[in-house]
Amino acid sequence: MRRRFCKTFISFLAIFFVFFSGTWVLADLSKPVNVPVKGMVTMLDLGAGKCIPCKMMEPILAKLEKDYEGRAAIVFIDIRDRTEEAERFDIRAIPTQIFFDKDGNEVYRHRGFMSEQAIVEQLKKMGVD
Repeated sequence: MRRRFCKTFISFLAIFFVFFSGTWVLADLSKPVNVPVKGMVTMLDLGAGKCIPCKMMEPILAKLEKDYEGRAAIVFIDIRDRTEEAERFDIRAIPTQIFFDKDGNEVYRHRGFMSEQAIVEQLKKMGVD
């Protein structure tokens, strides 16, 4: 009973973040995440809610998601909730940021905390102003 409640509560929180913050593109834990986003440069951050560097990146990702709306997708996946995504993207350390071009090809990968300036520079290299 408790486990079922926890899964339901986590799903509710994920949906809440999508509708009210727009920051985390992680709507339904039972469905795969569509990353990279088709036809758009995508920055994927894989981390965990209790990871200190991941927490430090949270406000940066929220700001960038707003700044790049319609020009680039900024996506966060909590790999503690979505372990299959860690395997899919061959994650060895968190946080890990993966940048994909408009065609869905991986262009750049970074492990560890990544500053706002470094993310912006990488997006510029990929043609996103």
